Amino acid sequence: MSTLWERYKKYLYVNNDIGIMMDIGRMFFADDFFDKIEPYIQEAFKHMETLEGGSIANPDEKRMVGHYWLRNSQKAPNDVIRGEIENTLKAIKEFAADVHSGKITAQNGKPFKNILVVGIGGSALGPQFAASSLCSKADKMKPFFFDNTDPDGMDMVMAELSGSLSQTLCLVISKSGGTPETRNGMLEAKAAYEKDGLSFAAHTVAVTGSDSKLDNTAKAEGWIKCFPMWDWVGGRTSELSAVGLLPAALQGIDIDDMLKGARLCDEVTRTRDTMLNPAALLSLMWYYATSGRGSRDMVILPYKDRLGLFTKYLQQLIMESLGKEKDLGGRIVNQGITVYGNKGSTDQHAYVQQLRDGVNNFFVTFIEVLKDRETKSLQVEPDITSGDFLNAFYQGTRQALSDSKRESVTITIETMSPFTFGVLVALYERAVGLYAYLININAYHQPGVEAGKKAAGHFLGIQRKAIEMLRQNAGKPFSVEEIASHLDIADDVEPLFKCLLHASRNIDHNIKIYPQDGQKIYNSKFSFEI
Repeated sequence: MSTLWERYKKYLYVNNDIGIMMDIGRMFFADDFFDKIEPYIQEAFKHMETLEGGSIANPDEKRMVGHYWLRNSQKAPNDVIRGEIENTLKAIKEFAADVHSGKITAQNGKPFKNILVVGIGGSALGPQFAASSLCSKADKMKPFFFDNTDPDGMDMVMAELSGSLSQTLCLVISKSGGTPETRNGMLEAKAAYEKDGLSFAAHTVAVTGSDSKLDNTAKAEGWIKCFPMWDWVGGRTSELSAVGLLPAALQGIDIDDMLKGARLCDEVTRTRDTMLNPAALLSLMWYYATSGRGSRDMVILPYKDRLGLFTKYLQQLIMESLGKEKDLGGRIVNQGITVYGNKGSTDQHAYVQQLRDGVNNFFVTFIEVLKDRETKSLQVEPDITSGDFLNAFYQGTRQALSDSKRESVTITIETMSPFTFGVLVALYERAVGLYAYLININAYHQPGVEAGKKAAGHFLGIQRKAIEMLRQNAGKPFSVEEIASHLDIADDVEPLFKCLLHASRNIDHNIKIYPQDGQKIYNSKFSFEI
């Protein structure tokens, strides 16, 4: 009998209550791995218990981290938070029911039939993942997304909504209300509604923090309703708050089932018996694979079209949580795990060649879904369906990688349902939390993201100054060095050039470029043309 089969039987995790199996037998850790790591995972369990109890988990912002309370309000540390969770859930259900029944209608009195979600990062990825993985012909509303500040991307969405914007409910999602990408999307959406002679306020709902810029705007303009975001819920773990539950409920997804799956997974992953805790097993496989240092990449390969966005969702959850410069003691550690992937069997026609034969700097997580479809499938060959091919391709890729000493974990689920969606969200949230404690970093802040935002603001300031300088000298061309000298920004010549190059390619700023010296585009001159 093969060694792989023996390892499969020895290390297969099965839990029928949450509907998952996990095979870690193709991660080739030594027999004593779990014995050696046990003291450390037990410490991580203690930290997680403290976190759920309401400790200050993010010292940067002096806030708790309580996304676990969202699916079980009884775990909340006080009655105020418990009441907010329960009241918000009730309000989401009532609002969705009123929209579906026609009690709440569009400005023209017709029922809403579309949802336009305006958000970015955690305020868009989770809702997008839910919308694509759980969509069905029974959906009550069709979701669309502004998830970036790309004008062309927003134009593409608006083209799809052409003729039906009057029956589109807009959800603007931003905790602070000041996130530039979401603000820009809101302004673009508002302009589109008004261009069609529609009141933006009469079609729009906010999901935001209390007394935020967005909250105040929504109340001042008379938007339909505001739903809360709390400071103890981070963006990348907000899918089971109003951020994700509201669009899902409007689409027609069973949000109670989503919450139930997450709640039961939380209960299962609270056990301190390591071998009976799937989140612990997952985090320990990450630790083994990367030596606790991010030394190998995590490749996510879900063999199901409905899970096509799962990799992007996990990319944010894992990389934003674990990618940290310093540990909890302030030492430079540069931690993190790189996450990428594609859906099977598309991956076999993309990059599996390198995974099989190239540099061995990764480990794979396969997501296997047993049920192909609700109805009977066509036999494309005798006794073989398209789904059988998909399963065979998954097994073939897995075996080919094993034969080449490439390691993998396989998570098996029965079908993609709201319940399973909740299980997967909770499983990975808890695996991230446990792994973070194993490597002694804070999973719940993101100083690098804030640094990027600060730099973006600086470059926008440079652009404003440059355009104003050129406007005051309208019609006269200047080199980028001349403009930088005039503005006294010698250290920012390159970003100044890139800002002006971009401005010259669009009609918004009246900036004209005068190329010089053939291929040496950096010698170009720029002017403001009236």
